Amino acid sequence: MSAVLLHPLTLGTTVLEGNILCAPLAGFTDVPYRELAVEAGADLCFTEMVSCEALIRENLKTRKLLIRGRNETNYGIQVFTSSPESAAAAMEYIIPFTPTVIDLNCGCPVPKVIKTGAGAALMKDPVQIGEIVRAMKKTTSLPVSVKLRTGWDHQNYTFIEAALRAQDAGASMISLHGRTRSQGYGGKADWEQIARLKETVEIPVTGNGDIFCAEDARRMLLQTGCDAVMIARGGLGNPFLFREIRSLLSGLEVLSPPTPRERIETALGHLERCVEVKGEALAVKEMKKQLCSYTKGINGSAAFRNQLVHCESLGEYRGYFSEFLSSLQE
Repeated sequence: MSAVLLHPLTLGTTVLEGNILCAPLAGFTDVPYRELAVEAGADLCFTEMVSCEALIRENLKTRKLLIRGRNETNYGIQVFTSSPESAAAAMEYIIPFTPTVIDLNCGCPVPKVIKTGAGAALMKDPVQIGEIVRAMKKTTSLPVSVKLRTGWDHQNYTFIEAALRAQDAGASMISLHGRTRSQGYGGKADWEQIARLKETVEIPVTGNGDIFCAEDARRMLLQTGCDAVMIARGGLGNPFLFREIRSLLSGLEVLSPPTPRERIETALGHLERCVEVKGEALAVKEMKKQLCSYTKGINGSAAFRNQLVHCESLGEYRGYFSEFLSSLQE
């Protein structure tokens, strides 16, 4: 049965080889991370959230978020806004990058996004979600997808109406994180609602929430009938998860987890890619949280992490990595 779980996914005129997606995560899914995810087996990765308003203001830092990774044959750009007019205007800056799909974020629970009426605040206004998608589709022929939460809170499940309005406006895919905005990232993702959505809409549905191992991905596909799985927090410091999911969904053997040495060597390679893309000064700051994720659970790693968070140069990082790799037991 597992052999049929990995299958092509159609987004507009593009057919992806498989149905394993990497979710957009602010501060994490930059070019170096996405390149690692693609190498490991992700079929499509999304950029960090991009502000439509910042694009219109021609903010250089925001424009850099649109850059495609070297191995990204396909990739998605995720935007956030509360305004159909801003969404339409932002397409002028996005279209030249020719993404496979443009995703509208309707799930971010962060207060600074919510207070603008964007992100998960849109779950309180499904009509506006439809209007934003419609405005985007009038401006571009590229596929548009929407990432939803189940609602603002458990008393207000609005995802069905939001998905239907997005579909009617021309969306090519709906991704659903099985939590409300009030849950944040706590509690348990409600996969039953993903199944409900799949039964309701005609376009592909991607399930998101609580996929931390390959078996979780398999169970989500079987239990909900969704068309694709989207990996978020489970992939942080763990790009190996994509290859493990790909193997299992292909009906192949369950892969052994990476060795501590492989995890540490991959972490160092990740840092070096980040330096290439962003420059040393920025990379050594931004990578601290990523590197800490790579080391969790490895014997003796607590002291190593304490060293990493105080590093201020690539050379300093390399020195500590070399020492820690030498200490690992094969």
